[in-house]
Amino acid sequence: MLLHLIRHPQPVIDKGLCYGSSDLAVTEEECANVLEQVKPALPPHVPVYSSPLQRCVFLAEPLATALNAGPVRYDPRLMEMHFGTWEQRAWDDLPRAEIDAWASDVVGYRPGGGENVLNVAQRVDAFCSDLQQRGQSQAIVVCHAGTIRLLQARALGLTVTKMAEHAAVNAHAIAFGEVLTLKL
Repeated sequence: MLLHLIRHPQPVIDKGLCYGSSDLAVTEEECANVLEQVKPALPPHVPVYSSPLQRCVFLAEPLATALNAGPVRYDPRLMEMHFGTWEQRAWDDLPRAEIDAWASDVVGYRPGGGENVLNVAQRVDAFCSDLQQRGQSQAIVVCHAGTIRLLQARALGLTVTKMAEHAAVNAHAIAFGEVLTLKL
């Protein structure tokens, strides 16, 4: 199965804030720009799956229409990691001891009492398993950088724990609106 992954457009939020699974808006202009950039790289008539957070929804809806893909299938398992009390706080204002605790256990620590990377890997893995059982040859997925890194790890054939470890230590920049195609 081919997965065409798209990171959502840049949300409306100040730089330097931790926003994880906060439900942030994107501007119409930003969505229109990303839509025009990604549309040529994607096949028509392929189902579109999306995180239910509005920064993904605002791209997924017009994208599905433009590609004649039918209705968007929303799945909360595609959401970004929830950072608990860290959500919408400046990274620079977070307690150093908490940052250090996370750095020493990036897979198991729950930043701000929210999710840990292993939790997110488990839900992303479950999404992939369900998707593969549908027997589709391709899918388009509008989601988040953390989710994309976990999907990349799953495409390597890693176990859930190894997915979480790989995504946590192999973080790389994924641009807003970037399209990546993986084979599961």
